[in-house]
Amino acid sequence: MADRKDESKDLRSGVEQSSSDAGPYTGASALAEHRDSLEKHEFMLGTERGRLAVSLDMLTDALILIGQHGVYCVSSRNPTKPALDLQTVLDQINGAKQLIQSTMSELERKRDAAR
Repeated sequence: MADRKDESKDLRSGVEQSSSDAGPYTGASALAEHRDSLEKHEFMLGTERGRLAVSLDMLTDALILIGQHGVYCVSSRNPTKPALDLQTVLDQINGAKQLIQSTMSELERKRDAAR
């Protein structure tokens, strides 16, 4: 009985999870690693917007980690700024977040227009 319940969860979320998943950073897919968050956001926002919301959370987490790393890797030219390679990564992640946010807004606009 429990196996059927687990299978139906997998079908709803589009996530296949093997019993060998041992958590983050083990090579598991992003869908499997963030399964609970995906299910919650997909339920609240719909599949597309829910997945985009979780993607934004993941990018925000990456920004935090890079920011923490930037404290120790400062630019030799300007010690008040992170190293140039970290600045580039931060800019790219911020750009990706902006694209995701604009896509979410567009999806919401289309949904509202269809009503």
